[in-house]
Amino acid sequence: MDRQPAELDHFRALLQGYMDKKGLRSTDQRKLIVETFFHADNHVSIEELLAQVRAHDPRVGYATVYRTLKLLAECGVANERRFGDGLTRYELADDATHHDHLICVECHSITEFEEPRIEELQEKVARKYGFELRSHKHELYGVCSSCQKKRRTGN
Repeated sequence: MDRQPAELDHFRALLQGYMDKKGLRSTDQRKLIVETFFHADNHVSIEELLAQVRAHDPRVGYATVYRTLKLLAECGVANERRFGDGLTRYELADDATHHDHLICVECHSITEFEEPRIEELQEKVARKYGFELRSHKHELYGVCSSCQKKRRTGN
């Protein structure tokens, strides 16, 4: 996934400030994991990121990737997502834009989408009930077009 250098610099600074505050040091393995995460596709699992990191350094362990992703989530650089497939997935936190997800229950593909009318309706519902909306997650579960096609053709 191509991200803008300024956006990544913002996240690097956020992480470094958090690590400084917590007295954590930046190891070569942690740097490799962070940079690999920054350039990975959204919704990456620990296992997927581990495989990508190990392509550069086979000595990196599962626990190191796990702890680094938890650190990224703690400091607001990453969001943890669970889409019902038993895996925790991570995506870069992006407060500037909001997106929702379509999740295929068969192949577990995840499609991001933005729909201003849904956002408007959610805000309208919140106002109707006197609710101060802070955040939300909108996830739709179903069967993607590829899986539907496979079903029809028997492949």
